[in-house]
Amino acid sequence: MPKHVDPAARRRLVVDALFRVVVRDGLQRTSLRAVAAEAELNIGSLRHYFASQHDLMQFAMESMIDRVSSRLLAHLKRIDDLSRHPRTEQLRLTAELLAELLPLDENRRAEVTVFLDFNAAARTNTAFGDLSRKAARGTRRLVRGALTRLDAAGTLRPDLYLTIETERLTALLDGLCLSAVLHPEALDPQTCGDVLVTHLGSLSLPGETAPPAR
Repeated sequence: MPKHVDPAARRRLVVDALFRVVVRDGLQRTSLRAVAAEAELNIGSLRHYFASQHDLMQFAMESMIDRVSSRLLAHLKRIDDLSRHPRTEQLRLTAELLAELLPLDENRRAEVTVFLDFNAAARTNTAFGDLSRKAARGTRRLVRGALTRLDAAGTLRPDLYLTIETERLTALLDGLCLSAVLHPEALDPQTCGDVLVTHLGSLSLPGETAPPAR
């Protein structure tokens, strides 16, 4: 009898292999054959999921967004009403939420690497433009939502303009991701998380700090 294949388990296997190849070789040089070899599958099995490298790249980005989104939703549940927490705890929870976007461990580094490579490809490949813009809008909504929650809880300084602060914090996250992936010897995970926490502290009322994000 033919061996039963769990589609969800096979999908996770392919995603993990895909991310490893992208981190090692770059998205543009990631081929179906390379991912099949990394996943220890034959090329025919992989073609069941992808007909071309375009499909593979699209799947990589969608998988990255799905993975990050699931973790963000879990964090968002904990900060739905920040006013229930002391201000230091509010900042800690917010830092933990936003730290999911930073390459602070092996898994998040792989996700950020896929994200950066995909966006570089999307700059000249209009087929990927919609997904790239969707991810960018999602990041801004997340940042704006986090700042709005802090503001509603009375933690942020009253002189801040949230639209500008959303762009500042989004740009900071983008810059930390790029620097930490391209130059890990210059920006290690601890410093990366500390920069985020320090920035959030600068937006809050005097005397409020948060522990480092990890």
